[in-house]
Amino acid sequence: MAENATTIPAAETALPVVEKKVEEKRSWADEEPEEEATAPPPPPSSSNSSGAEAETAELKKIEKLSISGGLEDPNESDIKVTTGETVYESAVKFEDLPLSRELLKGLKLEMNFSRPSKIQAVTLPMILTPPFKDLVAQAHNGSGKTTCFVLGMLSRVDPSKKIPQAICICPTRELAIQNQNVLLKMGKYTGITSMCAIPSDSSNYIPISRRPPVTDQVVIGTPGTIKKWISAKKLATRDMKILVFDEADHMLAEDGFKDDSERIMKDIRRSSGDCQVLLFSATFNETVKAFVSRVVKDANQIFVKKEELTLAKVKQYKVQCPDEQAKMEVIRDKIFEFGQKVGQTVIFVRTRNSATMLHTSLLKEGYECTSIQGALKQEDRDKIIQEFKVGLTRVLITTDLLARGFDQEQVNLVINFDLPVKYDTWEPDCEVYLHRIGRAGRFGRKGAVFNLLCTDRDRLLLEKIERHFNHYIPEVPNWRSEEDFESALKDAGLL
Repeated sequence: MAENATTIPAAETALPVVEKKVEEKRSWADEEPEEEATAPPPPPSSSNSSGAEAETAELKKIEKLSISGGLEDPNESDIKVTTGETVYESAVKFEDLPLSRELLKGLKLEMNFSRPSKIQAVTLPMILTPPFKDLVAQAHNGSGKTTCFVLGMLSRVDPSKKIPQAICICPTRELAIQNQNVLLKMGKYTGITSMCAIPSDSSNYIPISRRPPVTDQVVIGTPGTIKKWISAKKLATRDMKILVFDEADHMLAEDGFKDDSERIMKDIRRSSGDCQVLLFSATFNETVKAFVSRVVKDANQIFVKKEELTLAKVKQYKVQCPDEQAKMEVIRDKIFEFGQKVGQTVIFVRTRNSATMLHTSLLKEGYECTSIQGALKQEDRDKIIQEFKVGLTRVLITTDLLARGFDQEQVNLVINFDLPVKYDTWEPDCEVYLHRIGRAGRFGRKGAVFNLLCTDRDRLLLEKIERHFNHYIPEVPNWRSEEDFESALKDAGLL
């Protein structure tokens, strides 16, 4: 089967990713320019060193590989890398990777990328090097994970074969559409086609029995729709080379899409035994990690310490408000005033009713904003997202529908009107909190988060979040003071 990329031969001994040195500065894909990281020096060679000793030294070195959340110092955050018996050499530039000329052209001309980000430099060789081992990868929000798996899919499929060869499964239709847009842009010159497998709106609904079989090489969609297409034999899996789970911790969580995801994985493995599985997310709790280790055995693994996950360039603040009305005043008098100066704002609430009530209240007082939540019609959700993406609206109120993966460069402010809690409990959802604040400061840019607190329960929730990440969140001294909010935004580098 012809590949759309050249390949790197596998080696015989187990070694970690080895970094190359480069002298000139280059900007990171998906991130702002910064100082080039200095690669760790190679261990001194010794004729008396055994292979096992050399391997141990190298493995210790790889455990010190890091991915920067704030990009000021790429060595601030340690990641743990577990590899098997294949040598991987990290990529200094995209040309170091087995990518076609067409893909390199798309990266340069369409994506405006000049060199890989840290996560891309480490994971892309793992994805693209035979024997194409499975990969479980955790990295900070905004560090370039999407580019990793999109490049992986585009490089593994054969554009001459009009049959599905890659599937990417996402938790929401908004994220599926966003990922397809990235793929279309990056793969513009490859001739590779894709289809978005998401629930159809009423005007475009086609019964599954009347759908023609999928002939596109890449399918990106939500688990329910993909499972339905596979069951109805409209989506063939016999030639599947790569299966991606975006926001994998949610896709494999008990209260997420675990059953559908497992079923899809089993169906694909049964019909295409050598399919590579990639799992990407900014968060993996211990329960999901244990499950992943059982279902994706012998995979390369990259994890970040939870204390290192909070984004250094996103300044977080707590705002003590006496009541709900005071929270409304903060939104109206501080966030709308300063938000116009610093970019776009996303306001997170806990429930659909809260989204509707906050949106209605602000509109009545003459403040322009939009709101989105899962109960809206799909065509309405798409319209609201598109208006925000192109900048027609600057303030978006949302439930956790957009907490994961929503990618908008101009978002510099995130407001937690309500803190996230786990379903049917009053325990904080630390993973969702991390995903929420990751909507600000995308691609290493600066951002600010304001957590609005008005009850003892709110304060206890945030204290637990602080302890979980071992990260102290400073307080805005006076919720009424414009000077205090202005000072906080200056400290965040936004004013």
